[in-house]
Amino acid sequence: MSDAFAVLTGLFLQGNGNGYTGVRAVLSDLGVPDGIIGVTAQFTKFVIAFVVVYVVGRVVFLPLANRVMDRRGLDRHAKLPIRKLVHFVVVFAAITVAFGFAEFGNFLTALATIGAAATLAIGFAMQDIIANFVSGVFIFTDKPFRIGDWIEWNGNSGIVEDISLRVTRVRTFDNELLTVPNSQLTSNVVKNPVAKDQLRLQFLFGIGYDDDIDQATDIILEEATAHDGILEDPEPSVRLTELGDSSVGLKSRIWIENPSRADFVKTRGEYVQAVKERFDEEGIDIPYPNRTLGGSLEVDQLAAVPADD
Repeated sequence: MSDAFAVLTGLFLQGNGNGYTGVRAVLSDLGVPDGIIGVTAQFTKFVIAFVVVYVVGRVVFLPLANRVMDRRGLDRHAKLPIRKLVHFVVVFAAITVAFGFAEFGNFLTALATIGAAATLAIGFAMQDIIANFVSGVFIFTDKPFRIGDWIEWNGNSGIVEDISLRVTRVRTFDNELLTVPNSQLTSNVVKNPVAKDQLRLQFLFGIGYDDDIDQATDIILEEATAHDGILEDPEPSVRLTELGDSSVGLKSRIWIENPSRADFVKTRGEYVQAVKERFDEEGIDIPYPNRTLGGSLEVDQLAAVPADD
């Protein structure tokens, strides 16, 4: 502890009889060989400056950024990437200040030269990463979906658990975690059934050709009105939409409020079951496809069957 305090104190005090000042003087007093005092002093300055700037950034700027986001009323969807960005800026500033304080001027010049030469190669190698990053920015600005939304894309569906600047993590309804590059979600059609406050559900009921269409329509509407989870405004509707090979198709359209995947499945299941039970009570048939095969088989010749001895 006393040695660490001596190093910190040496940053601000003049040196000893060897002509060293600051950290170099403290290292000389601690018995560090003259041959490595320069490198050790620079490294020590770098570490001390980095720690000081990083701690100050964590203590001051991160809470300040949180307060600013709270005042603007940002939700979790927007706060998470901004926190990550502020943390990155703090680390970058700490490294930059530490390099300058440690007098790594030649190192920074060489690093800039190498970085300029490698920029083109890195750019080609990071095309996908850059594309995902840009797509992540578009997701945060356009907000096609938020954390907790149920989305569907390219035959996949699930609940959004996390959105970062590179990938989006989606939990499927089979409890599988999908890590999806953001570019896939911005370059394809994404369906967000819960983006609005209401969701329309549709179901096609098939009845027999001999059944009463008006009676079946009334039953479908009555069961929709009787269900607590189905809205009265917009009101349910039924339309005859097809004449199939074995049934007449009546398409029901109903609306539910504050939709989620669980509400959608539960409400539709209860509604369809109620209509089916009413159909059974009223003698309305729900036919299934059937095929009648016809034809004949002719035999021209019969093989001779040898008589038993």
